[in-house]
Amino acid sequence: MSDTITSDHKTADIEAVVDNTSSSPAAPADNAPKATPPGKRKLLLTLLAMAVVAAGAAYGAYYMTYARYHQSTDDAYVSGNLVQLTPQVTGTVVAVNADDTQIVKQGDPVVTLDGADAKVALLNAEATLGQTVRQVSGLYVNNNFYAATVAQRESDLARANDDLHRREAVAGTGAVSAEDIAHAHDAVNAAQAALDAARQQGEANHALTDRTTIEQHPDVQAAASKVRDAYLNYARITLPAPVTGYVARRSVQVGQRVAPGTPLMAIVPLDGVWVDANFKEGQLRRMRISQPVTLTSDVYGSSVKYHGRVVGFSAGTGSAFAVLPAQNATGNWIKIVQRLPVRIQIDQRELEAHPLRIGLSMQVDTDTRDNSGTQLAAAINTTYHTDVFAQYGAQADAEIAKIIAENEMVSHAGAAKSSAKSVATRDQARNAG
Repeated sequence: MSDTITSDHKTADIEAVVDNTSSSPAAPADNAPKATPPGKRKLLLTLLAMAVVAAGAAYGAYYMTYARYHQSTDDAYVSGNLVQLTPQVTGTVVAVNADDTQIVKQGDPVVTLDGADAKVALLNAEATLGQTVRQVSGLYVNNNFYAATVAQRESDLARANDDLHRREAVAGTGAVSAEDIAHAHDAVNAAQAALDAARQQGEANHALTDRTTIEQHPDVQAAASKVRDAYLNYARITLPAPVTGYVARRSVQVGQRVAPGTPLMAIVPLDGVWVDANFKEGQLRRMRISQPVTLTSDVYGSSVKYHGRVVGFSAGTGSAFAVLPAQNATGNWIKIVQRLPVRIQIDQRELEAHPLRIGLSMQVDTDTRDNSGTQLAAAINTTYHTDVFAQYGAQADAEIAKIIAENEMVSHAGAAKSSAKSVATRDQARNAG
């Protein structure tokens, strides 16, 4: 019993000690951080405020002198012309002389079609032209023939009139019968009718030849146009490269039957590429044509910088010209910031040093400091042309002139020979008389 009371007293003493210990304040540790003095704290806050003010002033100066005059975007890509190579005549492909990634020069024969049918048509047209030239040349020769015929009929008429007058002069003496006089009148009428017929034939022939030459005669021109058409069809079996560039999207195969307008391949002239930068509508406020632009490409990195100028603005945003344009009149409408394509022309020498390909990504920085220009009216029209097909017409004209000259000379030689024979015949008749 006493042991139990003693144990309870010990437990109570221990609890009392614990309570006293927990209620008493903790002793300060030796390593506790010391409080910052008020003066030093004020200094740090002052330095922080000065740093913020200096950074704000620096950014303000940067914005006022540079940032507000520059608009940049990475939504920019290289664009260029895709010159389609398409046939102008129907035919079967017999040769393809270039493939993708290869370069072709302007005028190089890239694709050749079978020309057997075109060659036959050209030969037929040339033969028809030669025949027409000979026929028209005969019309001009007939002018001299009808003139000689008229002269002959006039001589016959004069002789018939003389015979009639002689008979009428001796009719009263009875030396000539009334029947002979009647026959003389008939001879005069017949000679007059023959003269009138010869004159009409001559006028009809002159109607076919007056105020024109053999080369300009309508019949010759009609035949020449058929030769020109056949020659062009024959020349067009060879498809030359319209421009100098790299072949892309080749789809033509040897043996393929192609029709006019069928895309065979594309030729990309990389010396005339440009950049389409899609700026947000809010960035276009100060942007004008002819403003300078600095560009970098992902393919070369920031070490290579291109320089160019703004040359034009698109007539509409990208969404307006999309295949499926936005329908903003629908019930659930969400405002989306639009982007407008801006065309940028790059310095040609820099393109030659570091060529760009169509579709490459670009970073564009436009200097809008000088905003005295306009956005629409000052754009300069760009002209594209090729003269590789012009030689076809010149070659056709040369071939036509050659055919006319050859057949015209033959006709004139024949006319000269017949004229010489007729002169010799008249001289022999005169000498015999």
